[in-house]
Amino acid sequence: METKTKSTFKGKPLIEIPAFIPQIGFLEGDFGRAFLEEHQGRAGSDYNGNSALNVLGYNGNVVTGSNPFSVVLANQILKQEGLRTASQADLETAMRIGAMNFRGTYEDTALVLRTEDDKDYSRNTPLARDLGRQLKERGVKFGAKSPLIIPLTDLDLQKAENDYGLTFKLREDAEVYEAPILTKEGKFNSEDIDERTGLPKQVKGGNRTLYSRNSGLSGLFLGLGLGLGSGNWGLDYSSVDGRVVLVSAAGARADFDQRLTGLETQRQEAHQTYLAKLSQLIESIDSELKRSK
Repeated sequence: METKTKSTFKGKPLIEIPAFIPQIGFLEGDFGRAFLEEHQGRAGSDYNGNSALNVLGYNGNVVTGSNPFSVVLANQILKQEGLRTASQADLETAMRIGAMNFRGTYEDTALVLRTEDDKDYSRNTPLARDLGRQLKERGVKFGAKSPLIIPLTDLDLQKAENDYGLTFKLREDAEVYEAPILTKEGKFNSEDIDERTGLPKQVKGGNRTLYSRNSGLSGLFLGLGLGLGSGNWGLDYSSVDGRVVLVSAAGARADFDQRLTGLETQRQEAHQTYLAKLSQLIESIDSELKRSK
C-alpha cells in the first residue's frame, strides 16, 4: 500500500535520561586563552613566578604543556567554573567510547607515593615526606609494595623551602587509594583496564606498556604512545606535547541551574517593575484626559 502522506513520529524516551551528562575536552579556544592568562597571573602573584608553574603555552588553538604542579594550580582555578581536570579513569573512558584520542600527547592525572625517601631522585624526598606526614595523620598507610594514588584534583599547592619551591597539600575531601598493580611493569591491553581507577588489572601482554619504580614519589600520566607512566622522576618536567584535559564536574549542572534560576528571578522582578511603571503611566494619562474634559 502506497503512503501518500509523510509524518514524523514524536514519541518519548524509553530510557531514563540523566540530569547531568559530564563533558570532556582539551583546554582550547577563547576559554583556553582566558584560563592561561589566569594561570600565569596566579603563578606570578601567589607563587612568586615559580618556574615549575611557568610551563603552559598556547599553540594551535589549544593550551600546551603539563606537569603535576601546573595541573594542581589548574584545578584551583577551574573548580570556580564547575570544572576539574580529568582523572586516569576519565581518560580511559573517553578513549573506550571514542570521545577522544590522546595518542601523541601526554596527560598528568595523579601522584604515586611509595616511600617517604626517594632513593632514585632525592629532590622528591621533601615532598614525599610532607605527603607521608599528612596521610599518616589521616591514618592512611602506604609502602613500596602498596603504592598510593593521590589524584591531582585532590591537592592544593603551597610554597615551600625545597628544590621545587612548592609542595602539595591534601584537600579535606581528598580520596586516595592503593594501586598494587604499580609495583609491576609490563604490557597490558585496553580491555584489561579497571573502569573505576583507569589502571590495568594485569600485565600479561598487550600493545600498551606500564612503567613503574619501587620507591619515592612520582607522577602518574598517560604517555605519548598510550603507555601508563608512574616511574618518572622530575615533577616539574613539561613539554609542548602535554595537554590539560577538562571534565565538567557533577556540581557544574547544579551551579548552572542556580545561575539560571537567579537570572529568571531578575527577569521577573524587572518585568514586574516595568508593569508597575506602565500602570502608573496609564493612570497618569487617564487622569490628564479626565481633567481635559
